[in-house]
Amino acid sequence: MSTIKSKKTKTYIDAGVNIDVGDKFIDQIKPLVQKTNTSGTKASLGGFGGVFDLSKLLLKEPLLISSTDGVGTKLEIAIKMQRHNTIGIDLVAMCVNDILAEGAQPLFFLDYYATGKLDLNISKEILKGIVKGCIQSEVSLIGGETAEMPGIYQQNIYDLAGFCVGAIEKKKYYSREFLRKGDIAIALSSSGIHSNGFSMVRSILKDNDISLYDSDPFRRSKTIGETLLEPTRIYTKFLNKLNALNLIKKSVNITGGGLVKNPPRVFDDNLSLKINVNNWHLPIEFKWLKEKGNLNTFEMLKVFNCGIGMIVFSEKDCVDDVIKIANNNNENCFVIGEMIERSESSVLFEGNLKEWSKME
Repeated sequence: MSTIKSKKTKTYIDAGVNIDVGDKFIDQIKPLVQKTNTSGTKASLGGFGGVFDLSKLLLKEPLLISSTDGVGTKLEIAIKMQRHNTIGIDLVAMCVNDILAEGAQPLFFLDYYATGKLDLNISKEILKGIVKGCIQSEVSLIGGETAEMPGIYQQNIYDLAGFCVGAIEKKKYYSREFLRKGDIAIALSSSGIHSNGFSMVRSILKDNDISLYDSDPFRRSKTIGETLLEPTRIYTKFLNKLNALNLIKKSVNITGGGLVKNPPRVFDDNLSLKINVNNWHLPIEFKWLKEKGNLNTFEMLKVFNCGIGMIVFSEKDCVDDVIKIANNNNENCFVIGEMIERSESSVLFEGNLKEWSKME
C-alpha cells in the first residue's frame, strides 16, 4: 500500500516574495510621487501604464525623444554607506541630461527598482531621491516597477534603471545647426564625479586599502563615501532657456568616455575639438584619484568628467549671452575650446597637462 505524504500549502511568501509589502510601498509613496505632477500628468500610480497628455505642450509636430540608463557601480557605494536618499537623483540625472543634450524638453520619468527583499525604509529613501531628481528636472514621475527577486539579488542589494521621455518641435529638431570650424565649446561645471567611472574609483579604493568611512582629506567634515555620493547635477532649467533662445547648436552630456569619447558624437569627421585644459582647474577629488590610482592624464580624461558635466557649442557671437544667462541661473560655465579642421584625433588637448593635474 502506497503512502501519500501531505505537503504544506506553499505561498509566494515562502518563495521569498511578499506582494502585500509591495502594495504597501506603493500606497506609501503616492503622496511623494504626486509632488512631481506637471500639467501633462494624467494618471496615478497603480495602473498598468503611465499616461501623459502631449496636447498640454502646445507643440504642432512633437517629436518624442527617449533615454534609458542606470546608476552603475555607484550603487555599491550607496549600499555600503547605507545612504540611499541621493542615488535616485543620479538615476534621474543620467536620463534627463541625455534628453537635454538632444535639445528636447524632458517630460516624464519611470523607474525600475529590483531587490532581493523589499525593505520599506530603504525603498522610500531611494524613492525620495527619485522624486527630488524629478522636481529638479521639472519632469513627472508617472510610473515604475518594484520587483522582489530573491535568488538574483541578495537581501539588501538592489539595482536601479530609469526611463525618460522628452519632446521637441519636429521643425526645430531637424533645423539644429551642424557644428562648423570656429564654433566655441562652453563647459558647464559638474557637481563631482557624477555617475561614471565608479568601477575605477572602487578599484583605486581597494588597491589603496581606503575605507569609505575615512575622512575626506580635503573636506574634513565629510567622509570619502559622502563625497563620492554627491549626486549628479541636473541642467534642465539652464538648458531649457538656452534651447528656447536658440543660443546653442549642440550639447554633449559628459558620461562614460569622459571628454575624449563624448564630444565627437555631435560633430562630423571633418572636424576636431581643441580643448585648452588651462581654462579650468581640475577639481581636487579628481587629482586625488589620479594620484592614488597612478593614472595618466589621458586616462583621466577618458574615464571621468574632470569637473565638466556638459558641453554646449555656440557661435562666437552668442558666447557672452550664454555665460550671462549662466551667471543669472547659478550655473558655472566657461569656454574650454573651439572647433577646428580635422586633426590627428577627434579631440585635442592643449595647455600644461602636468600642472593642470598636479596636486597642490
